[in-house]
Amino acid sequence: FQWSSPPEAIERFKSQEIWFPPPQFYEFCRLCNFPSLGELQKFSSARALEGCERWMPVMLTAADGFIQLLPGDELYPEDPDYTGEKKMVMSTDKKVEDLMKEGGIFHRIVIKNMNNLAVYVNIQAKYKHVNPLMMNCDNSDYNSRL
Repeated sequence: FQWSSPPEAIERFKSQEIWFPPPQFYEFCRLCNFPSLGELQKFSSARALEGCERWMPVMLTAADGFIQLLPGDELYPEDPDYTGEKKMVMSTDKKVEDLMKEGGIFHRIVIKNMNNLAVYVNIQAKYKHVNPLMMNCDNSDYNSRL
């Protein structure tokens, strides 16, 4: 076990010293908004009664990777499978880069491989939450349309 700040954990992930799944990568990127534990506690206390929403990422399989779509993304389905009973599968023959260039409203995690993730968000977070800082584990830049 080793204690790491969120930016340190992301750097260790990028260098493949450690691995964590995409939802944790997303949350580490959110935690990067807070320079100290005190700032995080102040934020948490201030928004504690605002509410929350249930999320279920929807996986989109592309020709060269995957995209976890999150609520608010333009490709997110209107009726996601919250229980796993529908076995919803979304796929396309397009490449991730093409999907990113064509898109305009993002709330997604792009997964090129196990250690190559990127978070893209340009929507307003609900219930006074903060969006994750957009982190990228490779040199792809899809921010030109944001």
